[in-house]
Amino acid sequence: MMEPGAPVCNTCGEAVGLKPNGELFVACHDCNFPMCRSCVEYEAKEGRKVCLRCSSPYDEHLLDDDADQKPPGSSQPTMAAHLSDPQPKDVGIHARHVSTVSTIDSEMNDESGNPIWKNRVESWKDKKNNKKKKVAKNNKTEQAPAEIPHEQQMEDKQPGDALMQQPLSEIVPMSRNKLTPYRAVIIMRLVILGLFFHYRIMNPVDSAFGLWLTSVICEIWFAFSWVLDQFPKWSPINRVTYLDTLSARFERPGEPCELAPVDFFVSTVDPLKEPPLITANTVLSILALDYPVEKVSCYVSDDGAAMLSFESLAETSEFARKWVPFCKKYAIEPRAPEFYFSQKIDYLKDKVQPSFVKERRAMKRDYEEYKIRVNAMVARAQKTPEEGWTMQDGTPWPGNNTRDHPGMVQVFLGNTGARDMDGNELPRLIYVSREKRPGYQHHKKAGAENALVRVSAVLTNAPYILNLDCDHYVNNSKAVREAMCFLMDPQVGRDVCYVQFPQRFDGIDKSDRYANRNIVFFDVNMKGLDGIQGPVYVGTGCVFNRQALYGYGPPSMPTLTKTSSSSSCSCCPSKKKAELDASELYKDAKREELNAAIFNLHEIDNYDEYERSMLMSQRSFEKTFGLSSVFIESTLMENGGVPESVNSSTLIKEAIHVISCSYEEKTEWGKEIGWIYGSVTEDILTGFKMHCRGWRSIYCMPPRPAFKGSAPINLSDRLHQVLRWALGSVEIFLSRHCPLWYGFGGGRLRWLQRLAYINTIVYPFTSLPLIAYCLIPAICLLTGKFIIPTLSNLASVLFLGLFMSIILTAVLELRWSGVSIEDLWRNEQFWVIGGVSAHLFAVFQGFLKMLAGIDTNFTVTTKAAEDAEFGELYMVKWTTVLIPPTTLLIVNIVGVVAGFSDALNKGYEAWGPLFGKVFFAFWVILHLYPFLKGLMGRQNRTPTIVVLWSVLLASVFSLVWVKINPFVNKVDSMEIAGTCISIDC
Repeated sequence: MMEPGAPVCNTCGEAVGLKPNGELFVACHDCNFPMCRSCVEYEAKEGRKVCLRCSSPYDEHLLDDDADQKPPGSSQPTMAAHLSDPQPKDVGIHARHVSTVSTIDSEMNDESGNPIWKNRVESWKDKKNNKKKKVAKNNKTEQAPAEIPHEQQMEDKQPGDALMQQPLSEIVPMSRNKLTPYRAVIIMRLVILGLFFHYRIMNPVDSAFGLWLTSVICEIWFAFSWVLDQFPKWSPINRVTYLDTLSARFERPGEPCELAPVDFFVSTVDPLKEPPLITANTVLSILALDYPVEKVSCYVSDDGAAMLSFESLAETSEFARKWVPFCKKYAIEPRAPEFYFSQKIDYLKDKVQPSFVKERRAMKRDYEEYKIRVNAMVARAQKTPEEGWTMQDGTPWPGNNTRDHPGMVQVFLGNTGARDMDGNELPRLIYVSREKRPGYQHHKKAGAENALVRVSAVLTNAPYILNLDCDHYVNNSKAVREAMCFLMDPQVGRDVCYVQFPQRFDGIDKSDRYANRNIVFFDVNMKGLDGIQGPVYVGTGCVFNRQALYGYGPPSMPTLTKTSSSSSCSCCPSKKKAELDASELYKDAKREELNAAIFNLHEIDNYDEYERSMLMSQRSFEKTFGLSSVFIESTLMENGGVPESVNSSTLIKEAIHVISCSYEEKTEWGKEIGWIYGSVTEDILTGFKMHCRGWRSIYCMPPRPAFKGSAPINLSDRLHQVLRWALGSVEIFLSRHCPLWYGFGGGRLRWLQRLAYINTIVYPFTSLPLIAYCLIPAICLLTGKFIIPTLSNLASVLFLGLFMSIILTAVLELRWSGVSIEDLWRNEQFWVIGGVSAHLFAVFQGFLKMLAGIDTNFTVTTKAAEDAEFGELYMVKWTTVLIPPTTLLIVNIVGVVAGFSDALNKGYEAWGPLFGKVFFAFWVILHLYPFLKGLMGRQNRTPTIVVLWSVLLASVFSLVWVKINPFVNKVDSMEIAGTCISIDC
């Protein structure tokens, strides 16, 4: 049996093997590039005698050894023979609970009665035998003299060989002139922080000990958060792709296209909240991609089972017959009609075809008519008939009860022979609505995505999956090609679980008041993570390796040894931690067995009968993937594809079966397979599990943004979006998947990557020290006390050094990332706004849900906005999330007034301490200013904010004039009397 972790040939995927003397076969001693003897012999026969990686010539005596040496075991019974043995009648028969609509026998058999996935192993066995015969024939032919001179053979093969050696992508490291000072300042800031805390702790303020202690605790937490956020950005990188090389390698003229197929997932729930026109634009942009049509399949998940979504998709499929050829004929960008026609640009630029203007005007007219039809459907759907919706043939719509309906699959484009107006083939478009029944947990978006994984595996089974939100359209028609430059690269793509694109948004005002673009995260943090183990999964705009979603580890996954497990426990020798690691090791060992069945099928002869039955038995797969032999067979196809022996109608029935409510029961779906359940931010959790298995991800930032979406630009919606993200992080923190203790067994998650994931789940808890720190300036102004003692020369230097290091870190970060200072400042402001509002409620709601099982919902009440550009920005939706930041604003403004009043009464000696107190209070007000403007400001009417500031200034100047101080203690009358007695009047 092949040992797990043995070197695998980078060309054919088989084990490298051993020499006759028992040593590991090494083709190139310069770079140790893994290649087996058969592939080296084939390369030599083709005239290529240099290493594919480093181009160093092979040793001329490398193949002098006996090439016919074969491992023993040819007399052992084969796996295929074992699988073809007759099974007892009760094997493979399982009770199922499915609706009458989705009932089907999932045991897909061929004419002889054998399951198709078993026949897959048989066909693979035949291919392997043919390959052995071909290699033996090549060995014999190699000894005969060649009719063509060897030099001429080399010349003929050089162009193709050079093409195969050209990279599809390349890492562009940051310039040392930018990165070295950046790292130096980080270390310097860490040292200054240590000295600063030494001073703060060794110099307590006795007169305000409570305030001092609170401030020190908050500062320590802020420093800890800074470390979690800063050090994962230690090695940022950029990447470039070579699309021309990709096309030259996989789209050769006169040969079939070898680009990998891609299944697109688009998710929607409620068409009244997510307009069908927006979803339709996303679908149309996918269908019009610059990618081979036979390689594209678009699945639309309607988790609300709305007839409006179904009918709008039918209209969209008809309009696509006109839109797709128009896009490809004139290579327009973007290929979502709503956003293409709304561009304020000269559409005649670079368009030399005389017919373009005429066709564009006709297409715009067709699109306006299409919009009218879709909007008419939306208008009709506002009021549901009492008897429910009825389809065109008179039958009731199966999804009238959104909580109790059968599974539905409808193919609009694809196998029905649908073609565009020019007679060309169109990509597949498939509508999916999974079954819903009372009493079942459906897991919201994560459950819908997993249903799409199974449906697509049965119908098309593309090796790669790209998921998009319904409001994220394809802005760059070559986006999929960008991802394929990484996933189809044999040097890079083997261990890549997904390629993540940054999120970009339309419809945001220029100032981006509430940091909706999130530029700092997507252009700074994600670049830093790309230099470690890869960016986190952010929920949309991501191309997955399907095998990674099935819970497998990467092909080059490191071997789990006792030494590695013991070393990982050395830092935490507790019994609980040891038991945790033991359970993780057991799970990893079981997963490695399944990996062996999938990735190491070429070693099938080396397993004994017991091991073969354990690895490849149908029951083992059913416990993992569910009761569908068609789906099980699809997991064995690393390069995708569907069985040719099954007709489309049978596959549709099986697709309905795999989206039934009971399909995931007693399986690994949502636990180890697909999107992971247990959090509203299933994206973070799913990516984290993949990285823990040893996969890496890649961040792709093409010059033209790949995808664009819409963001909630008003204050209330933005805060509720942040609340949902923060709540998901709290749920992960309180679950077994918390990065603080999960995934230490194999040592596959790098430490800096773990710090990044810890940061993603602990950042909501920063709200508690942040609120305390924002209250301290107001309390100091109201009480006349301060948290910092009189500064010495050393303390002044420490404070100055700390402020300078903070500024330098930001400046150098802007330098290597290209982010503007305005974006950095907006991010800083909204960090405070979100921290004192949404993050606080997320922590509160998360603990309530865990401890008491109470699911708190913070309702939103909408107030109408003006009909103008960015009118939604000035819409106020009152909600309880707005209370904490409003309170902080009022308290700090009152504190400023009280501070000035107190200083006026005490004289000029009080103005020095007042400066430090007022500085921190204004720091809070300045960070909350966008929140204040969101509450009070309007686009064309902004006197409210002016009046507010006027009241503040008027109060200060009034106190200066009147010289009253209502915040000091009244003088006791007895003291006055005593003073008078002591004076001789």
